[in-house]
Amino acid sequence: MRRARYQQGSLVLKERKKGRVWKFRWREVQLDGSIRRRSAEVGTYDEYPNESAAQKAADALRLDINQQTQTRLLRDVNVETLVRHYREHELPDIFHKRKPLPGTAEEDQKAYSTQYAYEVYLKRWILPRWRSYRLIDVKAVDVEKWLKTLSLPKGGKPLARGSKAKIRNLMSALFSHAIRWEWTARNPITSVRQSAKRQSVPDVLTPEELAALLSKVPEPLRTAAELDSFTGLRRGELIGLQWEDVDFENLSIHVRRSVVMMVQGLPKTEASAKDVPLDAALAESLLKLKLSSPYNNLKDWVFASPRRKGKQPYWPDALWKRYGREAVKKAGITKRVGFHTFRHTYTTLLTQNGEDVKVVQELLRHANSRITLDLYAQAGMAKKRLAQSKLVGQVLKKEAAAA
Repeated sequence: MRRARYQQGSLVLKERKKGRVWKFRWREVQLDGSIRRRSAEVGTYDEYPNESAAQKAADALRLDINQQTQTRLLRDVNVETLVRHYREHELPDIFHKRKPLPGTAEEDQKAYSTQYAYEVYLKRWILPRWRSYRLIDVKAVDVEKWLKTLSLPKGGKPLARGSKAKIRNLMSALFSHAIRWEWTARNPITSVRQSAKRQSVPDVLTPEELAALLSKVPEPLRTAAELDSFTGLRRGELIGLQWEDVDFENLSIHVRRSVVMMVQGLPKTEASAKDVPLDAALAESLLKLKLSSPYNNLKDWVFASPRRKGKQPYWPDALWKRYGREAVKKAGITKRVGFHTFRHTYTTLLTQNGEDVKVVQELLRHANSRITLDLYAQAGMAKKRLAQSKLVGQVLKKEAAAA
């Protein structure tokens, strides 16, 4: 049987109703030996204003149609081509510039928020440095050195270790994608060392600070902050609540969705979908909000945006900027406070109250207790001092008795 030849295909500019588009054409050999002509749209003329740019975009298609070609013909694949192919197959919503409808995402597909974050890392960090590098020329030592130099776009402040670790992991995912499609046999990023240890401990509020803050926050943020402080709901879960999720009779909250960037998705993990207990005082606050809101039907958002006529919830960042920052100042709090501060505070106060670790884990809906203890819980100075004094007294008493 004659060996398949590497196809370069052809690129033509076509007129369509939506404007001019680049079309990539190639031939496909059928099982009976016949030839079938195929074509695919690469992009619009606005996206690729010259043939050189369109040819680069078509490289990923060439890789797809030449999967049976010898490996040596694929040795010149560069990072830019790999990124485009990865976007198409792993970040489909971003690639096709769409927002998925609720319940339409495939089971193994990344959440829209994850796809968006990956796109930011690709555009801002990875492509500017590595786009023209061939896969075989990317070395672990060079990537490691590069990660150490990364800084924020504004102000030149060094990028956080956690962000560097995410960039490193995304580069590793790119090479794993290339291995899966048999474009390379190695993943150099597995040898790249990058710590993800956080550089500062997140601030938590004392009970006095939390009470002062809640007294200064106006509605609707007041109820949102109160609910977040005493349930530990994640920000997306909080704004994703609908009135049908609040069970006033059995005093519980059903966590059924998470809204991130106004895109509805499933809760973060299987454990995240567990019901959350609702204290009677919290239920009373929610009931007051429901009675005062024009959007109080079962399918309405608990924190519905009047500006959007209740069709979507508030943007959490906008809600916090409008009401939260000023309330923090009025409460005399100098710590960094945001929605996630309430989740950290909830965990820490529970552990400082001596609650069982398993109970705290279940309340936070973590997959395991290690996450609860290592990332969220902090021991207060008073508790640490008491534990220390208890041990000191125990030992010194024995020393005195021995003397």
